[in-house]
Amino acid sequence: MKRHGRSTSLVPALVALMALAAPSRAWAHVQGGEVAGFLSGLQHPISGWDHVLAMVAVGLWGAQLGAPAIWILPVTFPMVMALGGMMGLLGIPLPGVEIGIGFSALVLGALVFAEKRAPLWAAALIVGFFAIFHGHAHGVELPAGQNGLLYSMGFVVATGCLHGVGIGIGLVHRWAAGRVFLRAAGATVAVAGIYFLISALA
Repeated sequence: MKRHGRSTSLVPALVALMALAAPSRAWAHVQGGEVAGFLSGLQHPISGWDHVLAMVAVGLWGAQLGAPAIWILPVTFPMVMALGGMMGLLGIPLPGVEIGIGFSALVLGALVFAEKRAPLWAAALIVGFFAIFHGHAHGVELPAGQNGLLYSMGFVVATGCLHGVGIGIGLVHRWAAGRVFLRAAGATVAVAGIYFLISALA
């Protein structure tokens, strides 16, 4: 009787395992599509130097300005960028996106080069303004058939990582040689921004 009781008690567990195993292929397909959407978003910001340099420059400038800008700017950019991304996903037009992206590299690079000590509200406004253009560019390039929400999460995460790289580099500003290096990095980003603008206007 005890053996019979044990075998009977295993029936629900076996049924549950079979139920879990049966739709596993279907679940794998759905999750695979979701993963593809997230990975596409994760890769998009690092697919072009215009995005990479501008986002790194946000971190560089935040590090130069110090607290609280060092964390407010890298938080402001992805938040506003997500709004721009939503506009792109919904098909809301935004004129001059590529020009705005080019200007973002030019202006942010120039601010780092000049070691501009802008008020926090002004710095956040500048960063947020350019974030709209970057987000819109990401949003309109959502790959067909992929999850828009996870794609957006992917490019927001990638953007935060690029800001983190900029902050990590920017911490060298505490040394005299580091400040010279940062100014040179800012000048490089600004010159690249000029190139991006020329390419956008060509």
